[in-house]
Amino acid sequence: MLKVGLTGGIASGKSVVGEMFVALGAHLVQADRIAHSLMQPGEPVYNEVVRHFGGEILNADGSVNRGKLAEAAFGPPGADKGSSRVADLNRIVHPAVIRSQEEWMHAVSLQHPDGVAIVEAALLIEAGAAKRFDRLIVVTCNLEQRAERFAKRQKVDLDTAQAEVARRMAAQLPDEEKIKAADYVIDNSGALERTREQVQQTWEKLRTAH
Repeated sequence: MLKVGLTGGIASGKSVVGEMFVALGAHLVQADRIAHSLMQPGEPVYNEVVRHFGGEILNADGSVNRGKLAEAAFGPPGADKGSSRVADLNRIVHPAVIRSQEEWMHAVSLQHPDGVAIVEAALLIEAGAAKRFDRLIVVTCNLEQRAERFAKRQKVDLDTAQAEVARRMAAQLPDEEKIKAADYVIDNSGALERTREQVQQTWEKLRTAH
């Protein structure tokens, strides 16, 4: 089985690209969904996050308010990079997410030994997990489109989206650094059909990489 990491900066279109690979026959898991499940009340990661960041990140029902957690981790909008506590959050969450990814890939390998298992993760390189994969795909996108997509997804105005995208990107490796580590790069700045063509080409290369 081929283990593939799929990464890219915020609002680059990783999930759309991931869905395209699934349509072609890949098996995929999203690190964000793993992290979400690990942050359910009662989970060890949840307990540690609440202990570290405080009860103000919680909703009334005790669940984690992801917006409040993001602000606690990244700092309020307009804050300088020095106030960021992203490293603290990553130190708590990443090891558990990586363990879950490894377990998932092992399960897929047993059922589909000739398959392609893709892990989609925004901070895959930053978490030091890239070496766990046979191939690495990086999705890129121009800054303007990132902001537009983020605004649409989060239902916020463009100015707010641009500020938030810039803040999140400051905590991630620049695209230039991600590209250096990539085996394949998919530019998602153009039309969706162009992205699909790149995914198809990459898929054909992955299928012959076993």
